Amino acid sequence: MGLALWGLGLVFVVEGLVYALAPSLVEDLLDALRRLTLEQRRLMGLGAITLGLALLWAARAAGV
Repeated sequence: MGLALWGLGLVFVVEGLVYALAPSLVEDLLDALRRLTLEQRRLMGLGAITLGLALLWAARAAGV
């Protein structure tokens, strides 16, 4: 549980840095996402899930 909280905290730190250091970049990325079709966004989400699961699996296999 502690590792999960640590990971979630790290996600918030990275997200906060993006919004604090490059707010205009966030707007540009949101505009780019709006131009994608629903199917493209869905595929991006599935790709992100797959990558995340692969990273978690690799970390567990490495004993982290």
